[in-house]
Amino acid sequence: MVALRTFVALAGLAGVHAEAAQRSTYKDGADLVQPMFKSLDLGSVKPLGWFKDQLELEAAGLSGNMFDFYRFVHDSKYLGGNTEYSGLSEASPYWFNGLVPLAFGLGDDRIRGQVKYYLDYLLDHQQEDGWIGWETTQATRGIWARNLLLLALIQYAEADPTETDRIVDAMHRYVVLAHDMLQNNYTGLLVHGNDTYDTAGFGVGRTHEMHIPLQWLLERYPRNNSEIIWETMDLMIEGGKLWGADWRTFWTDEAYPKVYDDNTPYHLSWVFLHGVNMAEGLRYTLSLYRNTGDQDLKDQTRKAVDLLAQYHRSLAGTIIADEYISDLNPSRGAELCIAAEVMFSSAYIYQYLGDNDIADWAEQTAFNAFPVSVSADWWSHQYVQQENQPWARNLTTNQNWFDVNSYSNVFGLEPNYPCCTVNHPQAYPKFLANSFATTDGKAGLAHLFLVPGTVAATLGNNGENNVVQASANTTYPFGHTITYTVTADQPVDFYIRIPTWVNISRSTIDISSPTSTTSSLTLSAAASSAKTSARPIGPWEQGLLPLGLPAGSSTLSLRLSTTPRIVPRANNTVALYYGALLYALAIEHDIEDRDPVAYRTEEILPANTTDPEGRTRDHFYTPKAGARWNVAIDPSQIRVVRKAENGSFVEHNTDDILEVSEDEVGNPVWDLGGPPVELRVAGVEIDWPIVLDTAADPGTFDVKPTGKPFSARFVPYGSSKLHMALLPVVELDDVDFGL
Repeated sequence: MVALRTFVALAGLAGVHAEAAQRSTYKDGADLVQPMFKSLDLGSVKPLGWFKDQLELEAAGLSGNMFDFYRFVHDSKYLGGNTEYSGLSEASPYWFNGLVPLAFGLGDDRIRGQVKYYLDYLLDHQQEDGWIGWETTQATRGIWARNLLLLALIQYAEADPTETDRIVDAMHRYVVLAHDMLQNNYTGLLVHGNDTYDTAGFGVGRTHEMHIPLQWLLERYPRNNSEIIWETMDLMIEGGKLWGADWRTFWTDEAYPKVYDDNTPYHLSWVFLHGVNMAEGLRYTLSLYRNTGDQDLKDQTRKAVDLLAQYHRSLAGTIIADEYISDLNPSRGAELCIAAEVMFSSAYIYQYLGDNDIADWAEQTAFNAFPVSVSADWWSHQYVQQENQPWARNLTTNQNWFDVNSYSNVFGLEPNYPCCTVNHPQAYPKFLANSFATTDGKAGLAHLFLVPGTVAATLGNNGENNVVQASANTTYPFGHTITYTVTADQPVDFYIRIPTWVNISRSTIDISSPTSTTSSLTLSAAASSAKTSARPIGPWEQGLLPLGLPAGSSTLSLRLSTTPRIVPRANNTVALYYGALLYALAIEHDIEDRDPVAYRTEEILPANTTDPEGRTRDHFYTPKAGARWNVAIDPSQIRVVRKAENGSFVEHNTDDILEVSEDEVGNPVWDLGGPPVELRVAGVEIDWPIVLDTAADPGTFDVKPTGKPFSARFVPYGSSKLHMALLPVVELDDVDFGL
C-alpha cells in the first residue's frame, strides 16, 4: 500500500519546477512569532534526583555506548564508515540529535567526547559546495537527514560557545546549497529519475522539520543571509505541497480519519497515516505560524491536538500506531519513536499555545508511554508497545500490526527497524531541556515540567541582567511535593505550572523570603495575592501559578492534592490514573535472554555490532506460572498504598498530600517494584480470549468471571513491562485488601 501510493504521488511531479515558491513570504527574523515560554540554551538546566538517575542510566546504557560498537553509528558513513540502514541516511543523525542534549544536559564528559568527535568529523568533512555528509551525487543527496543534523548543531552551538562560529559557518554554507537545490526542481526533496535517497517520501512528509533550525539561524545569526534562509523554508513547504504532503489539508474535521483500516475511505497521502510522521506533523502548522503570524495556523495546531487526542491517543500518551494509525484498540501497537517525537512536539506546542492540557500530555508521555518500552537498565527497548500486553515475545503471527513483524514487542537491540534504536535517546534529554523556560520576553522564569532539576539563567528584557538560579527538589511524579530554592540578583517573576488533575482548593504553597516571614497559602489564594507583584502571562485557569519573588534567596514548598481518577472508555472499560501516572495491572514475569537478532531477518547479529561486554541482549518477557493478566475490575474499590520500611505496603490516606522521599524511589525506578506507590483494586479473573496471539480487545467479548474476587496489584505503567491498562468493569462484593 505504501509503495503504490508513493508511486502515484511521484508520478505527477515530472517536469515540476520551483517557480511557485518564488512568491516569497520573506520577513526579517525579528518578525518571527515569539513563544509564551522560551527554552533556555542547552546546558542551562541540569537534572536532579530520580531524573538524573535516569539520564545516568541512559548514558551508561545503549544510548551512551552505541558510538563504540553499533554498526549504524560506529560504522556510519558520516564518520567514514560503510553502513546505513536505508537511503534516508538518517541513522547517526538521529543518534547525534539525541546524544547532544544528553551530553550537555547531564554534563557527562564521555558522552561529550563522542559528540565532539562526530561534530569535528562532520564539519571537517563538509564538502566544498556546502553539503554536509558523505553523498556526492544528486541521486543520493537527500535533505531529510540534514534536518536532524541541523537540529543537533543548533543545540551544540547553544551549549558550547567555543563551537558556535564554526557551526554557524557550516549551517550558512549548507543553507545556500540547499536553497540552490530546491530552486532546481526541488532537488534533494522530491525524487526524480534514478534518485535513491527517499523513494517512500518520508522527508517530503517532514518538510517543516527544517524550520526550527533555520528559524534559530534567522533570529540569532542571519549574517545578511536572511532572505535565502527564509526562501529555503518556503521552498521546503512548497515542495511538500506539490507532492501532496501539506498537513494543513489533513488536520481538519473533514479529512482526519477517525478510524483507519482497509475499508476506510481515504484520499490523501499515506504519509499522514504513519504514526511517527503524525507525531512530527503536529509541529507543521505551528512552524508555519512562527513565520506568518497567521492565527488560523495556530488554531489549527490546537485542532490537530484535539483530533489526535480524541481518536488515536493512547492511555499512556503516545499515538496508537504500529506503522499506521488504526483505532483505540489497546492490543494495537505504538512505535517507540512515536513517544519520543510526541514528547518533543507537545513541549514545542505548549510553548506557543500555553494550554495546560498540552503540558499534561507531555508529562503523560514522558512518565508512561516512553519508559514502558525501554528496559529498566536502558540496554534494550521494544519497537512496539501495547496498552494491554500480557507478554512480550516473538508472537506466532504479525497480522495484528501493519508493516511490523512478529518480533516487534520483544525487548532488544533492534527488534524491528533500527530507527527506534537510534532515535529514542532524544526523549528524556530534550524533556529536561524544556522543563524550565523563560517568560515575558525573558523577564520571568517558569517550571513547566515538574521533574527535579536546577536552572541558571540571566533574565531581563530591558537591558537588565538579573542572574537567577532555581532548584526543584522533588520525587514528582511519584510524590506530589516540590521544594524550590530561588536566588535572584533582583526581584523576579517565578511561575509554576499546576497540572490539571490537581485539586487547587486543597493544595498549598509555603513561601519564605528575605523580606517576609513564612506564609502558607492555598494555591488559589497564592495566585490572587501574587498578581500585584507578578505579571501572569496567562489566566490562572491555564494552570500557571504566578509568584513575585524578591531579590535574594526564597524557599517555596509546594504540596499538590489529588485522588485516583477513573477514566471511562468504550464498551464499559476503564483506565486508572493517580497524579501524572497511568496505573496498570502488574504481571509478574520471567525473562529469557537471547542473542540479539537483526531487524526483519531475525538472524543473530555479528559480534562487531553488539556490545563486547555482552550487555546487548534480546529479552522475552512471559508471565510467571499462576500470574493473572485476564482480569476485570471494580473501580469503586481502590486503595492507594505505599512501601513501608519492612517492604510491606500500607494504605495511604488520599486526603493527605502524597509525600515521597528520594530514598523511597528505586533506582532504576522504571522496573517492577521501583516506584514506591501502588494501587490495590478489586478484581476478578475472567475468560479473556486470545486473538492473533495477544489479548483480545476488551470490547469484543462478554465478560465472564471465572474465579473469586481478589486484591489486584496496580503499578505505574512505565514500571511494568508486562501490563494490562484498559480493563472491563464489573461489580464485585467488598474485597479484603489486607491492609
